[in-house]
Amino acid sequence: MVTSRFHQYQVVGGGLPSQSDENPKIYRMKLWATNEIFEKNPTKIKNYGIWLRYQSRTGYHNMYKEYGDITMNGAVEQIYNEMASRHRVRFPCIQIIQTATVPAKQCKRESTKQFHNSKIKFPLVFKKVRAPTRKLKTTYKASRPNLFNSFHMRYARASTEPRNLGGSS
Repeated sequence: MVTSRFHQYQVVGGGLPSQSDENPKIYRMKLWATNEIFEKNPTKIKNYGIWLRYQSRTGYHNMYKEYGDITMNGAVEQIYNEMASRHRVRFPCIQIIQTATVPAKQCKRESTKQFHNSKIKFPLVFKKVRAPTRKLKTTYKASRPNLFNSFHMRYARASTEPRNLGGSS
């Protein structure tokens, strides 16, 4: 299970009822800290839209980002990592204004829309060879695992073969 560094808190509060205002407005604030609030369905990938404001070297900027993740905490973790890598913005300089779960039809960013295809496939780059039966399985092997599969070797051989560069053959 992936553990994220930031976790979501929800703080709810409001004023006490008085004669002038019998039903005071109740406010809810979402905060991210190092403890966690769990999602209702932590196995389904959802799209999250995050509105944020950050301070750069030249001033303040507003931004909207979309991420696909299992939890809101994971999406917030992604935004902090992306802002640190792409924009060199540190954690204290980022203010999250609003977060929302975005349906697939309302997603704007191409980076999240590319995963909405139901027929999407991913290549299996390193296929681990397993013993055909439990009886043949061993805990310790006499040789190291060979991590180069035939796909990599095919391209390595093709790039190292000598080429004829227009000379006489």
